[in-house]
Amino acid sequence: MNPTLRKQDLDLLVEARHWDPFSVLGPHVVDEGEKPFVSIRVIQPRAREVQVVRDDGIPRRASMTRIHPDGVFEAQFPLEAEIFPYRLEFTGGDGYRWMQHDPYAFGTVLTDFDIHLLSEGSHLDQYEKLGSHVVEIGGVRGTTFAVWAPNAERVSVACNFNHWDGRVFPMRNRGESGIWEIFLPGVVEEEIYKYEIRSRDTGELLVKSDPFAFRFERPPRTGSIVCTLDGYRWDDTSWMEERACRNGLDAPMAVYEVHLGSWKRKEGEGGPYLSYRELADDLVPYVKEMGYTHIELLPVAEHPFDGSWGYQVLGYFAPTSRHGRPGEFMEFVDRCHRERIGVIVDWVPAHFPRDAHGLARFDGTHLYEHADPRRGEQQEWGTLVFNYGRREVSNFLLSNALFWLDKYHIDGLRVDAVASMLYLDYSRKTGEWIPNVHGGNENLEAIAFLKRMNELVHERYPGVITVAEESTAWPAVSRPTYLGGLGFTLKWNMGWMHDMLMFIEKEPIHRKFHFGQLTFSLLYAFHENFILPFSHDEVVHLKRSMLDKLPGDLWGKFANLRLLYSYMYAHPGKKLLFMGGEFGQWEEWDHDRPLSWDLLRWDTHQGVRRFVRDLNLLYREIPALHEVDFRPEGFEWIDFRDVDNSVVAFLRRGKHPDDAVVCVFNFTPVPREKYRVGVPWAGRYREALNSDAAAYGGGNAGNGGAVEAEDAPWMGHAHSVSLTLPPLGALFLIPVR
Repeated sequence: MNPTLRKQDLDLLVEARHWDPFSVLGPHVVDEGEKPFVSIRVIQPRAREVQVVRDDGIPRRASMTRIHPDGVFEAQFPLEAEIFPYRLEFTGGDGYRWMQHDPYAFGTVLTDFDIHLLSEGSHLDQYEKLGSHVVEIGGVRGTTFAVWAPNAERVSVACNFNHWDGRVFPMRNRGESGIWEIFLPGVVEEEIYKYEIRSRDTGELLVKSDPFAFRFERPPRTGSIVCTLDGYRWDDTSWMEERACRNGLDAPMAVYEVHLGSWKRKEGEGGPYLSYRELADDLVPYVKEMGYTHIELLPVAEHPFDGSWGYQVLGYFAPTSRHGRPGEFMEFVDRCHRERIGVIVDWVPAHFPRDAHGLARFDGTHLYEHADPRRGEQQEWGTLVFNYGRREVSNFLLSNALFWLDKYHIDGLRVDAVASMLYLDYSRKTGEWIPNVHGGNENLEAIAFLKRMNELVHERYPGVITVAEESTAWPAVSRPTYLGGLGFTLKWNMGWMHDMLMFIEKEPIHRKFHFGQLTFSLLYAFHENFILPFSHDEVVHLKRSMLDKLPGDLWGKFANLRLLYSYMYAHPGKKLLFMGGEFGQWEEWDHDRPLSWDLLRWDTHQGVRRFVRDLNLLYREIPALHEVDFRPEGFEWIDFRDVDNSVVAFLRRGKHPDDAVVCVFNFTPVPREKYRVGVPWAGRYREALNSDAAAYGGGNAGNGGAVEAEDAPWMGHAHSVSLTLPPLGALFLIPVR
């Protein structure tokens, strides 16, 4: 038999350099002699013998001829002018036999329309097409693989199925789109794989995890795993329907921020992680008992390095395997929804790690990142910056945002490090950044991307929120794009968090000299839709825990903590508290260790936990504390001038004229008797909250549960109450109707 393959093609094939393997492998009609005939070619370096087994009802076999010592085989069928169905039977060097359908006998995986949309950067359901998907084609079950690598000379699927030999399954090149694809019969769920990519420019051989994989090996391993997401049956229909009709801006939002890997661990020093199911059994009831409305998860997308806390993502479409399988994470979210708890996840489109197995130099070129380090590197974090101006890259990220809402029913995306995306000179010195086309420092491509992301999320998933972690005074972050804003639902109030902590950390005797830090936030409180965060970033890197950073003796620290939380819940804006803060953790957060739950054996810590629970419940029950967070009519100063006594008082109002709460705060350890505060109405005022109550670990100084207003004008109001202000204490007073 004379081989029908040109020597040039044969050499490229065995060197794993052939850019169009489907033109030479598999079945082909050869029209070189008197009449056309069928030739079948295969490469399998591990095979000693290969046979073609006809699969069309004709029980015939044909042995293939080895046409290259590195495992290229060919069989010719001179009596056949048309391609027929067949399978391949291999015999290895050790005598082991296996049979499979020939991947190169199947047609294209993606339609021409898919390719058009992917090339155009408008395929918002990319995750349904790229990556690995278990399917059935022509009655044959297997897995399709597709990946974007436009500057590759050759891309192969390397997996256990082919002993990680990149020569065996080179993929089809879909031309200028840069997409490579293949259907591998017999490859099903649980198969571990990566892409072996040879750079066209340098010949460099790269082994990459699948950017679209739905599941990964448990870190520190980085292999992608074939996985389907269609098996879980959701039971949250009522939640999803209500969410679509809910106005989240008028609703209470008390968020419990959680790092799943260190909230709790199993028993023993350095114990293993809790599974998603164990977290659903333990964390979800705890959050419900504590009165929170939402859980916010530090990034759950797969990340090999524990020390990144999840902010250096490898698998953008895969929940981390540390806690279980994708279906188990779906169950966790479902359990949250059945308990009326929303789930927000941290999403990281600002940067990605330099890991050799990740997105960095994915096809041997700067594909996802900018080539120029003045645009493409985030030196402060040692990471790379996405090239938002490249349509395929922005489409990748847009598709990823929608993916979590679609497949996992996530209720909100908290977008990390937005400031680093908006500014070209973020954390850069002169000469380390490139101005935009107008000479400014705004990242125009990133701005357009963020606007488009918010538009798509709100259009496709009504009721889902987007939250910006944005630390500058960029205008209109939480305003609609049609009004010139970025389109986020909410923005973290980083300025309030910084000023409030600076104020509360001072000794009480000095606070009167820094009252501007306490009151300044009300000058801009309604410029954005704010969340007030005490986040994970404030309890690491020698910043100390929330309790430990406060001044005073043991009593003073706990009293200050309750006072701080009281002010936070009374201040306009939604609320967020990082785990451990709710019971007064002493130590800084450590991602490698669980929280100090043993502290709850002490009444002081139980008191704080009880206080936060009651604060959450009160916040949810009283409309005036949450209904009008983002408009000036929801807030009114009663008095902020008593600097010497370090006392402030203000009024929170709801939508209904009769819904109001009088909030009074004493920021010194001095109890104040007969302290007069103006109030809007006559009658009785119930002491709805006293942060010094004995149940919370306080001294029980207060007003016996209620106080009667007098017809004594004070502080601009026609009526007033004479109060006993507890030391380092807060009072919430509600008019009794």
